[in-house]
Amino acid sequence: MLKKLKLSKSGYYDYLRRKPCKQKIRKARITIRIKEIHKKLKEIYGAPKITKILQREGEKISEKYVGNIMRENKIKAHYIKPYTVTTKDCDFSSKLEDILDRDFNLEAPNQAWCTDITYIWTHNDGFVFKKNNSLDIKQNIRSTRSTGMHKNSKKNKKNC
Repeated sequence: MLKKLKLSKSGYYDYLRRKPCKQKIRKARITIRIKEIHKKLKEIYGAPKITKILQREGEKISEKYVGNIMRENKIKAHYIKPYTVTTKDCDFSSKLEDILDRDFNLEAPNQAWCTDITYIWTHNDGFVFKKNNSLDIKQNIRSTRSTGMHKNSKKNKKNC
């Protein structure tokens, strides 16, 4: 096989006995440390933050080098989308009563109203409730038409 590759026996055995160079040893050590940091921090940190951690530990290293090692080892930072609370229950200390007794067939308009708090999605700001605004829409139960609306700055017990 060495003849087909045009290699000498002495060169092959010299290759087998050769010790790894300092760069390979350093790269292996840093790769292990990057994997430890990445796993310890729940695979959230990417190359910039891992580089800063390694630099604080005394390692002279660049962000590009850390990024290359991460890419070679298929290590990626995972972005976790923040959870947005869309419903915040009011604290009702007493049990709510069903005044209509589930009878929605009313004789005349404006005898009973219902309301719902609606969050408005906007392209720039997301849900309006992020800015502590919501829209109360009052609706006539008999005619199912909106009778009014009110923009609230906070969702609290008074607005529920």
